Amino acid sequence: MAPHIIWLGVCTSTNAELDAMPDAPAGTVVAAVSQTAGRGQRGASWEAEPGKNLTFSQLFRPSNIHAARQFELSMLISLAVADTIDRLIAHKGLTTKIKWPNDIYVGDSKIAGILIENKLNGSSIHRSIAGIGININQTIFLSDAPNPVSVAQLTGEETPLRPLLDDLAARLDKYVGDYDGNASVLKENYMKRLYRGDGFQYPFARPDGTKFHASITGIDPDGTLHLSDGGAYAFKEVAYII
Repeated sequence: MAPHIIWLGVCTSTNAELDAMPDAPAGTVVAAVSQTAGRGQRGASWEAEPGKNLTFSQLFRPSNIHAARQFELSMLISLAVADTIDRLIAHKGLTTKIKWPNDIYVGDSKIAGILIENKLNGSSIHRSIAGIGININQTIFLSDAPNPVSVAQLTGEETPLRPLLDDLAARLDKYVGDYDGNASVLKENYMKRLYRGDGFQYPFARPDGTKFHASITGIDPDGTLHLSDGGAYAFKEVAYII
């Protein structure tokens, strides 16, 4: 059954709207033409020109993913979004990469962001809401975000939003719903798509501003990033320098 998609004209945050529906079935999607308080990672806002991009949240109830391995859900969602965007840009010889933990990049520019909020019940994930923003038809960005890019900028083409969301929501539902728990295969697919995961050294920064160069050596089931400096970093404990 196709995911149930609720389109709103204007809302503060699609994550907040979906969170207010505690009995919604898995796969439910809330999408907005315009968000007034869309959120990104690290507490940042998400710039999206009304009616030009996809800004939506989707509900999952992943009963087969242990709470201690919830990063598996992040990997599944990231891969589904990356694969969908690839279908829009592949004819231009372009492909996406996943910037740890779950931003989607083309080259050194950000085309999509994902914010996942999990509610746990003991060792299980009771419900998970993935808020997703994808730059589709916007061609001028006014915020101070350093490196946005859109499908339209990359291809010179406009993409109808509603059919695209129908396709993406179904793909997300399938990726998560069909996951068989084979974490090694999932991690292998994620690592193949990892931005700057090619073994070369790149610049990073710690929260205190210390800068260093390192290569990515691995990622744990909980999402901890391992670098060649010997460090093991949780989200927000290290940042890429683009």
